[in-house]
Amino acid sequence: MATPGFERPQAWRGRSRRLHHLLPCALESFRLEDGVVHVLARGPLVVWAGTLADVVGDAESRARFRLALDCADRALCVAGTIDPQDRLTLVWDLEGAEPLPEAAGSPRFAYPTATAA
Repeated sequence: MATPGFERPQAWRGRSRRLHHLLPCALESFRLEDGVVHVLARGPLVVWAGTLADVVGDAESRARFRLALDCADRALCVAGTIDPQDRLTLVWDLEGAEPLPEAAGSPRFAYPTATAA
């Protein structure tokens, strides 16, 4: 998980248009922690969102998590404690999230551009 005070939270807007502050985590040393909602992303695209309980208890989430580990270029986690009652809604919202521009607290993402052959 991110070291408090080491990285500033990044602002991502969920499917519901709700704002989420996600803490960057080092992908190289990424590990799931109990009770924490994690996000794996490739650029601005969330490729997996969930918890340790999702990976342990749900075969589909576990398969998606393994695929996401192979292609993700960043790992993030939700700052603060999550009410277990709200976990599924939060994961659903984060699966469709997108980063906000740097002015709103997120880094800018470089999108690939096509080159003429």
